[in-house]
Amino acid sequence: METLPDYLDHALDLVVIGQNPSPASIARQCYYGNPRNRFWPAMRGAGLVPEDFTPDADGFRWLLDHERIGFTDVVKKPTPGAGDLKARDFREWAPVLDGHLNRYRPRIAWFNGKGVYQSYLRYGHGVKPDAIELGEQPETLDGIHVFVTPNPSPANAAFSLDVLTEWYRGVERLRRRVKDGNHE
Repeated sequence: METLPDYLDHALDLVVIGQNPSPASIARQCYYGNPRNRFWPAMRGAGLVPEDFTPDADGFRWLLDHERIGFTDVVKKPTPGAGDLKARDFREWAPVLDGHLNRYRPRIAWFNGKGVYQSYLRYGHGVKPDAIELGEQPETLDGIHVFVTPNPSPANAAFSLDVLTEWYRGVERLRRRVKDGNHE
């Protein structure tokens, strides 16, 4: 199965976690690779990447090495849409993500979408939360802070680029706070 590589390392500030790769992302070998996806414009707008950042293999390696930002998915199986995933896909892959988080111990696990985090909790931890709110989550994952932002997919038009960018600024504020050792 062709998929996107994980960009993971020890002591990362952030691990960006998507639902699963799209065919457009696989073709470009780029997380959030659909040209209509608002992830990269929001990242630039929030100051999480430089304005001239290019999301390619070299760019992802630079983010990993210099900004301490990694990337992975709950499910590594590519599909045209999240609705094409089956429960068995989550049962197979969510524990893999759980293993990555336990092994690499990032400061923050950043889930792009309430459903993404909900699926991870359900299939990776056997927990079915009542509701997931956007923003910093009240519970950590064994000491790993969790932040949930709206899904930037073009299919999720309910959130404008400006709104997404503001949520991403919230991720950056948490990142600075956690790096400074202020966990309150």
